[in-house]
Amino acid sequence: MSIEFQARHLDVSAFAQAGATLRGSDLLSNYERLLEECSGQGVDRQVHWEVRGAQQTDASGHVRVWLHLTAGVSLPLTCQRCLGPVDMDLEVVRDFRFVATEAQAEAEDEESEEDVLVLSRDFDLQALVEDELLMALPLVPRHAICPTEVKLAVQDADFEAAQQAQPKPFAALAGLKTGRKD
Repeated sequence: MSIEFQARHLDVSAFAQAGATLRGSDLLSNYERLLEECSGQGVDRQVHWEVRGAQQTDASGHVRVWLHLTAGVSLPLTCQRCLGPVDMDLEVVRDFRFVATEAQAEAEDEESEEDVLVLSRDFDLQALVEDELLMALPLVPRHAICPTEVKLAVQDADFEAAQQAQPKPFAALAGLKTGRKD
């Protein structure tokens, strides 16, 4: 008899003990916070993910519960250089080790290379996928090479004329130094 696992209500311990794998493709519209980063665009894009459960015995003989996550999506963002649309491909490959209590997770997380989470019988895997993709977002989304010429200077057409018409206070000071009055 095989156990059916649900991504929104995952019994992590049973999932790992079974060495099970879950795969999914969900619409971006199911991930509110990711969709917010896209300014509501791309609702029909697919978020692909896969998670494998595993148990491993450590050096002290304790059985450790692990989840191995792979996720990816192409998000429609705004290039911060040319302000045009840019599709950013995000890929996440992460390992998570689970422990019994929040205090233990907090203590071990600082010293571990992997992320340490609290074991749960009702774990929301899709929330974890969304969290990891959000953390993979670039700080400044931009094209490698912008498709349009980027204007690097901002200036009004009348700026130079306005500058010429204004009096120059340091010119008067220079005149005092030389004994000239303007």
